[in-house]
Amino acid sequence: MALIRGDFFSRSRASFFSLAILVVLFFSCRTPFDPEIPQTASQILVVEGYLDMQGTLSELKISRMSGLDSSQSPSPETAALIYLESSVGTKYYLEEDSEGRYLFQYNLGFDDTYRLFIELQDGERYQSAPLTPIQTPEIIDVGFLRDEEGVEIFLTTQGNENADDFLWGFVETWAYRPRIGTSYIYDASIGNVRDRFSDEQISICYKSASSPDILLETSSRFQDQVVFRQTITEIPENDERIMDRYSILISQMAIDEEASKFWEILKKNSNDIGSIFSPLPSLIRGNISHIDDPAIPVVGQVSLGVIRQKRLFVDLQDVTPWNFVDPQFNDCIVSAEAVYQVDYQRIFGSGDIVPVVPIMERTTIVAFYPTYRRCADCSLYASPILPDFWEED
Repeated sequence: MALIRGDFFSRSRASFFSLAILVVLFFSCRTPFDPEIPQTASQILVVEGYLDMQGTLSELKISRMSGLDSSQSPSPETAALIYLESSVGTKYYLEEDSEGRYLFQYNLGFDDTYRLFIELQDGERYQSAPLTPIQTPEIIDVGFLRDEEGVEIFLTTQGNENADDFLWGFVETWAYRPRIGTSYIYDASIGNVRDRFSDEQISICYKSASSPDILLETSSRFQDQVVFRQTITEIPENDERIMDRYSILISQMAIDEEASKFWEILKKNSNDIGSIFSPLPSLIRGNISHIDDPAIPVVGQVSLGVIRQKRLFVDLQDVTPWNFVDPQFNDCIVSAEAVYQVDYQRIFGSGDIVPVVPIMERTTIVAFYPTYRRCADCSLYASPILPDFWEED
């Protein structure tokens, strides 16, 4: 199984950030709102992560809020000492992979309790509440439904007495093609146009995006705890994402009741951040606290368990008719004015114009009809690297 990146938690950063603002304001002022930024606003710690207990690489992210302007991203907290400790004192250390991101990969028992400890460069120490890992049930099925509004992606799962509340995240990846395709490139070293090598192709690229919303459900609300066809995301009619081939990797995480309450409140805050004290910020601090001074505000929720995943592919032919048209390329055409070899360097040398359609004299290419690079080069808008997981139909 691939590395469990913090995609769900990354897209929740804005929500965590807004939540941190509320906590800071609660602790710094109970009088009418003062637009001055409290000193603690640059110090509040934000901790986010779901650690997988079955050996799959997962991650924890630690940052500091940057200020009250929600357009600013939290700054990463680097060089922290972080470990998960079992009830008998065995420590499992996390390794920093990049700024503020710490990796975790262990096979641990589910019949124990754990606590997360964080020591920052400045000596500040934080800890989680006792953590009990939850065995997340498998995802039973994933699928899609085409209707008049577009495509709905859904899953079916079933809870049990130990796993009642679920949190879902997803990462979408889709093939992206330019308006005009070309397999040719001007090579200044030979002063001529040649076929592109495979690592130079610009006719198909790939875009990715993480789930923008917090997706929660409680299985005990349903008969036999079966969550049937839970909507994960909806793709509007003629959206870019299914212009060719679309993939979604859905992650399912079982969480306890307290974590579910935290995420419910966070979801409400992210949808309606206008009221500073609704819901009450003191109720949304999560399960992380400062060891030496529990009154110091900190926002974070860490859970232990198993991340279950399923991937779904949707092809254009599965949803046809699907007429995606990007208006920014409506002026893109292949020029009817041929470019001959004598002009290759002058026309193609800058790279702004590229050869597209060859003109043949018998078996020899003597010229090309060109177009602008922005019309033919998908790497200007997406990655030309084929994802490891990508499957062709």
